[in-house]
Amino acid sequence: AAVKADGYGTDSKGVVARLAKAGCQDFFVATWGEALALGSMPVGASLSVLHGVRKEDMEQAVQSSARPVLCTEHQILRWKETGLPCDVMVDTGMNRLGVSPEAVENGLLEGLKIDTIMSHLACADEDHPHNERQRRDFERLRARVHALRMSLANSAGICLGEGFHFDLTRPGLALYGGTPRIEAQGHIQQVVFPEAQVVQMRKVQQGEGIGYNHIYAAPRDMQIAILNLGYADGYLRAFSGFSIPEGGIGGGGGGGVRLNGHTGRVIGRVSMDLIAIGFDAEVSAQEGDWVSIDYDLTTASRLSGLSPYELLTGLGTRFDRIWL
Repeated sequence: AAVKADGYGTDSKGVVARLAKAGCQDFFVATWGEALALGSMPVGASLSVLHGVRKEDMEQAVQSSARPVLCTEHQILRWKETGLPCDVMVDTGMNRLGVSPEAVENGLLEGLKIDTIMSHLACADEDHPHNERQRRDFERLRARVHALRMSLANSAGICLGEGFHFDLTRPGLALYGGTPRIEAQGHIQQVVFPEAQVVQMRKVQQGEGIGYNHIYAAPRDMQIAILNLGYADGYLRAFSGFSIPEGGIGGGGGGGVRLNGHTGRVIGRVSMDLIAIGFDAEVSAQEGDWVSIDYDLTTASRLSGLSPYELLTGLGTRFDRIWL
């Protein structure tokens, strides 16, 4: 399980505890700071740090039970001196992190105690010929590397079939409610359900502007709710709602909500800490009522133009993470 970025914004400690109970034994974070924040791992669980080990990480890394995922020649030479276990990232065409297959074939990894050798798919969410090229190039390393395991597939890569699974898959987005490919539709459920509270209920007269820059003007006398949510919480301006000529409460964005059985939408500009919600009908609500924010990742991504990754990892620290 990838639990970097605080478990994709959900609370990495909570994710690790629950997935370990479900049988997951291998976890991945991006940095040593994230490893430190996780603290001790559940019994039998291992942790790997995807960005490898910089010189300034060495003191922490050699004292940690976590393994670095070595991804440069300098990191490999640095780590060989420790004699400790590690993982290695090989770049088979992502052109991001990793050593080249040619360097591996020329003996760069000799002398390392390698648990997992891995690579990362660049185009797994698409039907792209590069997927098979990467799989083939990675497969060729099997006979040339003394590693306990091989790992290639992320969430989307898992959907490409067993030929991409090797010994260990590394799901990330799919664990948190994201659908990486069409094959996964119907198999993944929403995980994150943001809520906010009503700070004030207001009456707005027809023609009055609402929020910054008055990008929304009330098409009629209407009731609105002001919620304690904004872009400082990761609910970004892309969810703002603009006026439309026909009247109504949508258009040009307008993230959805549910309040006491009624559907509403964002009207006006999303500001740092507050949003305004309009309803098609009179709503019985008061200050302090909780409002469910529509956050199905596929729908919210289409509405906002943000990727599911941004929608999750951008959720701010002012949310309380409550596990159900």
